[in-house]
Amino acid sequence: MNFGFLLFNNLEELDLVGPWEMVSTWSKFLEGPKNCLMIAETDAAVTCFNGMIITPHASFQNAPELDYLLIPGGFGTRTEVKNKILNDFVARQAETCKAILSVCTGSFILHSAGLVHGKKATTHYTMLDNLRGLEDVEVVEKRF
Repeated sequence: MNFGFLLFNNLEELDLVGPWEMVSTWSKFLEGPKNCLMIAETDAAVTCFNGMIITPHASFQNAPELDYLLIPGGFGTRTEVKNKILNDFVARQAETCKAILSVCTGSFILHSAGLVHGKKATTHYTMLDNLRGLEDVEVVEKRF
């Protein structure tokens, strides 16, 4: 089982590292995913919002088929929603993934990849009005 974590510049570290910690621990002790992979558009290091630098395990071109994909939020989502290469990668992975998950404003990337049109979604509470502005999403004000 392959669990991918999407990387892009200016992502929020906590949105990535918290889930990474949970999934990688799951894989070590409870028969979870065999591979936990950081995946970015290229093999180049990614700089997160608060300065953490992460080197991806794989690029969009050489990433394996994923069972799960997690999309973090952060200020980088504001530009990545316009990144056709990233959105095409997410949409392609969605065709075979068991689940695609997002944290906070990662939901905007789900939208730009065409995955939440006509569905329920949520985001960081400060961005709920922006999500409502997309009109084709039923906004849920719950924390998960």
